[in-house]
Amino acid sequence: MERIVIEFGMFETLFLGVIGIYLGDFLRKKFPVLVKYCLPSAVVGGTIISIITMILYYAGIMEPNFDFKTVNTLFYCLFFAASGAAASLALLKQGGKLVVIFAVLAALLAACQNAVALGVGNLLHVNPLISMMTGSIPMTGGHGNAASFAPIAVEAGQTAAMEVAIASATFGLIAGSLIGGPYGNFIVKKFGFENPELDNQQNTLVDTAKTVLMNKKTMISSVNMMVFACGIGQLIFLGLQKAGANIPIHVCCMLGGIIVRVFLDKTGRVTDSLLEAIDTVGDFSLALFVSMSIVSMKLWQLADLGPQLIVLLLAQVVLVLVFTYFLTFRLLGKNYDSAVMAVGHLGFSTGAVPVSMTTMKTVCDKYRFSKLAFFVVPVIGGFISNISNALIITKFLDIAIKMSAGM
Repeated sequence: MERIVIEFGMFETLFLGVIGIYLGDFLRKKFPVLVKYCLPSAVVGGTIISIITMILYYAGIMEPNFDFKTVNTLFYCLFFAASGAAASLALLKQGGKLVVIFAVLAALLAACQNAVALGVGNLLHVNPLISMMTGSIPMTGGHGNAASFAPIAVEAGQTAAMEVAIASATFGLIAGSLIGGPYGNFIVKKFGFENPELDNQQNTLVDTAKTVLMNKKTMISSVNMMVFACGIGQLIFLGLQKAGANIPIHVCCMLGGIIVRVFLDKTGRVTDSLLEAIDTVGDFSLALFVSMSIVSMKLWQLADLGPQLIVLLLAQVVLVLVFTYFLTFRLLGKNYDSAVMAVGHLGFSTGAVPVSMTTMKTVCDKYRFSKLAFFVVPVIGGFISNISNALIITKFLDIAIKMSAGM
C-alpha cells in the first residue's frame, strides 16, 4: 500500500508544536528525572511526536511534509530580538573579551570536527567527501550548510553526499538536544556552581524580574517592542545586503533588540516588569520554534546511515563533549557563566543555535539566569561561527577532494 503524503502547513505545524510543548511539560511533571537532568519540554514532547510520525512512515500509513518556514523564521527572530533586548550597555562591555575568545574556540572546534571526520573516515575506509558530510558541515553548520555544501561532493561523484549530510544534521540536532541539558547539569553539580553567591555579582534585572508580576499593558508593550526590533533588524539586513554583506536575518534582529535596549537604558524606561515581559516573549518564541523544528524532523532519514557513518557521528559527539569541557568551559572562566556557555557551544556544534538556547535556558531555569551566556552564545553561534565555519569547510573540502582523487 502506498503511503499517503500529508501536507502540514503553518497552522497544522503550530498545532503539533504546541502539543509537543504541553506533552513535554506533562512528562516533566510526571517524571522528575527529566527536570533533574535539564531535558527541555519542547525537546521531550517534540521528539515523541517525531517518533510517532516515523512509526507511521515505516508502517506505510503516511509521509508528512512540513511547510512552516515563514512562521518559524518569525519566532526565531522574535527570540533573538528578545535576547538582544536583554543585553544592557554594561553587559556589552563585559562580554566583548569573551566574544573574541569564544570565536577562536568555535573556529578551532570546527576545524577539529573536519580533521576527525577525515581521520576516522580514512581508518574506516570511507570516501573523504562522504566523511566530510559528518564534520562541521552538518554539525556546526546544521541543515542549512548541509544543503549548501553537499552538492560540491555530489558534483565530485559522491551521489549519496546530500542524503548523508541531511541525515547527519538530523542526528546532530537530536544529539545536541538530548545531551545539552544533562551535560550542563553535570558541570554545575561537579564544580558546585549551584550557589549564586559564587558568581561574585548581584542578581541582574532579569533575575529580579522572575518574581515580578506583569500587567496587560506591559505585556502588549513588550510584544510591540520585539516586533519593532525585528523591523529594525530587517532594515539592517537589507542595508547590509546592498553593501554586499550576507548577515543572517536573526542576527540583525538581535542587533535590533540591542538598539531597543540601549534606547530604553538611555531614557530610563527599563523596569523589572518590562524585562520579565520581554523574557516571556523570548521564552514563548523559542519553545515554539524548537518544538516545531523537532516535530518536523524526518527521523527515518537516519536509517540511511550505515555502521561506519554512525561511528563517524559518535566520534563527533565525543569530540564536542571533550572540547567544550576541557577548553570552552575552562578558557571562558571556569565559572557558572562559562558552564552555561559550554552548553551553548555543545548545542550549536552538534545541532544549531536554537539547540544551544533551549538547552541553556533549561539549565538556567533549574539554577539561575546567565546574562553573559545569553549574549555571547547567539553572537558566536548565530553569526561569527557561520563565517569562520564556511572558510574552514572550503579549505577542508579541497583537502577531501585531493584525498578522494588519490584513492
